[in-house]
Amino acid sequence: MEADQLQQLEQLLGYRFSNPDLVEEALSHSSQANDRLLSNERMEFLGDSVLALVICNTLFVKFPEYLEGDLTKIKSRLVSRKTCSKIANSLGLSAFVKVGKGMSKSRAINGSIAAGVFESIIAAIYLDGGFKAAAEFIVEVFGPLIDAADAKAHQENFKSMLQQYSQQQFGVTPLYELLDEKGPDHNKCFESGVVIGHRRYQSAWGVTKKDAEQQAAYNALIDIGLIDDETAI
Repeated sequence: MEADQLQQLEQLLGYRFSNPDLVEEALSHSSQANDRLLSNERMEFLGDSVLALVICNTLFVKFPEYLEGDLTKIKSRLVSRKTCSKIANSLGLSAFVKVGKGMSKSRAINGSIAAGVFESIIAAIYLDGGFKAAAEFIVEVFGPLIDAADAKAHQENFKSMLQQYSQQQFGVTPLYELLDEKGPDHNKCFESGVVIGHRRYQSAWGVTKKDAEQQAAYNALIDIGLIDDETAI
């Protein structure tokens, strides 16, 4: 990475690296690496764990009145690949990621690849500056979402809402389909879709099958017009 690019990235991240090689690895997608060990996959694995720990600790302190189930629901949304990709795109990380030929115009650049690069950047900061530096970065970029996180206001059971509507309006129960699953065993994500009658709604990804179904129900509720896109994290 050129010095001016590194400086630009550091300004976006609000962190200055002592070891630029870590940045190089964090931005290297497996599609352009001759050896997957030279890609960011290992850093993605580490960053995912660091992110989860920081978010869990932050929620534990911020919401002392919430039970395990409430904390788990908020944490699942915050660390989801959907949220990570949104933050990555807001930081402009896709402009720095290195991918193989044919991947630069892929939708994954702003989706799963963006999420993976974001987790890898967290790992790079952790390895470069330690846990405190990584935690400060995570809390900074997740700040607005953490402040808005409220299990009672944001964690509605979208499947239940959709089922009630579907049965009342059409006399049928929504059908959920597992469409795809990706990632290694330690970091799988799942794609689910929902069908009501003969109509299919936009599918969704989640860190568990249940979370994917909830997200798919959420998409359907938005499409139907029962909720808007600001209802949940």
